[in-house]
Amino acid sequence: MPAPEPGGEPWSTTVRRGPDGALAVAGLDVRDIARQHGTPAYVVDEADLRGRARAFAEAFAAAFAPEAGMAGADVYYAGKAFLSVAVARWVHEEGLRVDTATGGELAVAIRAGVPGAAIGLHGNNKSDAEITAALEHGVGRIVVDSLPEIDQVAAVAARLGVVAPVMVRVTTGVHAGGHEFIATAHEDQKFGLSLTSGAAAKAVETILARPELDLIGLHSHIGSQILDLAGFEVAARAVLGLRADVAARSGHLMPEVDLGGGYGISYTGHDGVPPTPEQIATTLAGAVRRACTDLGTDVPRISVEPGRSIVGPSALTLYTVGTVKDVALDDGGRRTYVSVDGGMSDNIRPALYQAEYTAALASRASDAEAVTARVVGKHCESGDIVVHGVALPADVRAGDLLAVPATGAYGRSMASNYNMVPRPPVLAVRDGQARVLVRRETVEDLLALDEG
Repeated sequence: MPAPEPGGEPWSTTVRRGPDGALAVAGLDVRDIARQHGTPAYVVDEADLRGRARAFAEAFAAAFAPEAGMAGADVYYAGKAFLSVAVARWVHEEGLRVDTATGGELAVAIRAGVPGAAIGLHGNNKSDAEITAALEHGVGRIVVDSLPEIDQVAAVAARLGVVAPVMVRVTTGVHAGGHEFIATAHEDQKFGLSLTSGAAAKAVETILARPELDLIGLHSHIGSQILDLAGFEVAARAVLGLRADVAARSGHLMPEVDLGGGYGISYTGHDGVPPTPEQIATTLAGAVRRACTDLGTDVPRISVEPGRSIVGPSALTLYTVGTVKDVALDDGGRRTYVSVDGGMSDNIRPALYQAEYTAALASRASDAEAVTARVVGKHCESGDIVVHGVALPADVRAGDLLAVPATGAYGRSMASNYNMVPRPPVLAVRDGQARVLVRRETVEDLLALDEG
């Protein structure tokens, strides 16, 4: 299928095609971006990203307002999708908190000036150093992922002379979203403590007995790339049920519940309609209200963790075309292979998850007929595919620019130096100007690490 034209999904909101056919982001021609900064490059539409963050903050503030009978809500930007100092600062300025999964992500949020109370720390195998850094910065919560981690966090808190605010990550058995490898709520996986086996209840009981720990709530995450919100109601009811059971047994009614993230986006324009922040907030508010009414408990403060749905659509990757060749297929047809100057080192998701993307000729117009093309990278790997199948003009040639939209999430975060290829820069574009957020790596950077 051809890439949908800019002006809608999966492109960011300021991408437009000019009179001569070239794309522009926030008023800046992609040919100028390529001349000034080279390719490949991740190009982030700053106004789009900020707008998506603000939309989440506003939607959840409205749906969970006290006047609506709720106890408020916090939106944590899931830094694993993509995190830089500037992005952490932007989302915090737009009213969001920041969720981190490692000491490195925590360090970025701290450097961005995000207050400790507005940071959460996740992770299934946290080090003492990571827990120490989090508690020294006064993070608002540490999400406990296993029974041994309870003693670990308590020991660090005791050494520092603080009480650690903790949540328990609960595996509810609800599985929603995309590829099996990114499912995070079925039982046979590394995250969380099982609700059905009693491990989650055991964790709660253990934490309540530790004076070094303050049990502030429960956490649930049911998957990624979720377009149907129905699973959230089932998971919310399960987690809120555990909260009510704990209160009945111990008298401790936890004040918070986190319902995770994983909200899907469009990658090709033909892959479903993503839920809006308003739809997500309204759906979750209704689910929480109904469950708490049935359980006879006060509603908790709710938090959620969108990442991909904020940064994913806000960026595109800009490539330069190199080799173009036609290949005969077994069925008698032909496929055009269009090689670009990046590949699986800057977007591993098609190889890892069979993720689908689209692409568009970005540097000019073309009246040539469309051909079925496969956009591939420059790596020494047959699975190095950027776009499995897309209609491109038959006259696509070396030197053309291709744009792949919806690469803001996980492209740079999961990038590698496979084949010793330096990672691309991250550029922010706003009001016709581009600036570097993360500079391009060089071969000298790679050699500087090699002490052989």
